[in-house]
Amino acid sequence: MRIDGTAYRTIWPDGEGVVAIIDQTRLPHDFAVVRLTSLEEAAHAIRAMLVRGAPLIGAAAAYGVALALRTDASDHGLEQACATLLATRPTAVNLRWALERMRGRLVPLPESQRVGAAEAEAAAIADEDVEINRSIGLHGAALIRAAAERKAPGEPVNVLTHCNAGWLATVDWGTALAPVYAAFEQGIPLHVWVDETRPRNQGASLTAWELKQHGVPHTVIADNVGGHLMQHGRVDLCIVGTDRTTATGDVCNKIGTYLKALAAHDNNVPFYVGLPSPTIDWTIANGVREIPIEERDGREVSELTGRTADGRIETVRVTPDGSPVANYAFDVTPARLVTGLITERGVCAASREGLLGLFPERG
Repeated sequence: MRIDGTAYRTIWPDGEGVVAIIDQTRLPHDFAVVRLTSLEEAAHAIRAMLVRGAPLIGAAAAYGVALALRTDASDHGLEQACATLLATRPTAVNLRWALERMRGRLVPLPESQRVGAAEAEAAAIADEDVEINRSIGLHGAALIRAAAERKAPGEPVNVLTHCNAGWLATVDWGTALAPVYAAFEQGIPLHVWVDETRPRNQGASLTAWELKQHGVPHTVIADNVGGHLMQHGRVDLCIVGTDRTTATGDVCNKIGTYLKALAAHDNNVPFYVGLPSPTIDWTIANGVREIPIEERDGREVSELTGRTADGRIETVRVTPDGSPVANYAFDVTPARLVTGLITERGVCAASREGLLGLFPERG
């Protein structure tokens, strides 16, 4: 996608033994590229959310393995790298998927071949993510076009999204926002309601930034505004992303997604989820009971960081000293509240039968 008119991915090789990423913790006020050269730096980038979003986490982990093997390409080195990276974030299933794929590709090889093979496999994972998300965009754009055909000519389709499931959360294009970008490129009039997404404000800081960079009309709203907009007919459909989806269609996404799904259900607003197939966890059936929910540092809730009027980046505390803080990073939306899942193979019902209809090889 575009930044000041220049095409970027979120992660790319940048010379021998170097992987470049966009530091998302510094957006929207500062665009900075960070270069990773070791397993430790890759793990930190994932853990500290310099990179975030399930597909990008998977790609970053794959490149992290490749960096690690430059130091130690033995079986022990490979296993240690995978264990270190797996421990960085517990919720996004793409992390485990990417590491298992890297391990499966590398274990049969002699040590002398592992570095080159790891770099090639990580690049393949990144390229495949781009094509998967491009396909999600085309399938989802058809839903936006259908909504446009139900409106007066020229009246924009209002899409509500939560968190950041745009190109910054993937290698390129995005998941939930891929349909928005595809529809925008097709000339379909649209407008995006962007949830701020407390506590890390990924909507206000990341989604708004990338939509602005790409020229897509949008408005940032407080998290609690969505239900009001739906009651007054100002949302035509919701599209969100997911960090893990069960085999039965339950969806784990950024905290607050469940409440938006409830509001959408109560107001007959279609609620879609954009997801690449590596985000499907075929091993679990009940998302509420079985998906581990990451609990993050309470300072993400008690503190806010932003730019002051004179241009300084400052962090301030917004809660009383000594007040305990809980910071649950994700929630689970039951399949019954999901209108459909937008995958690279098409749109299906949020159910085992729906998913198997598109992915029969998993039956």
